[in-house]
Amino acid sequence: MNLLVAYDVNTQTAAGAKRLRRVAKICEGYGQRVQDSVFECSVTLSQLEQFRCRLLKVIDADDDSLRIYRLPADREEVVEVHGRDLYRDMRGPMIV
Repeated sequence: MNLLVAYDVNTQTAAGAKRLRRVAKICEGYGQRVQDSVFECSVTLSQLEQFRCRLLKVIDADDDSLRIYRLPADREEVVEVHGRDLYRDMRGPMIV
């Protein structure tokens, strides 16, 4: 399943800045950053449960916001990008 994950972590404190880094690191393990606090992810149902659990352990529900959108189709069918597109298809071969 394809997801769009967006978050807003309150960084007015040192603890908030630490949470922001932890949330970003978790998201990097499941997808790729397409904007500062937005990730596109392709996961199985069990990976989604693990992903959500890990994120909910980190965020502060009183200060932070986490949104997980399930995309109804493949990314190519539902995402329209204008301007710089940071997304790279990781399913095919990569040349480094």
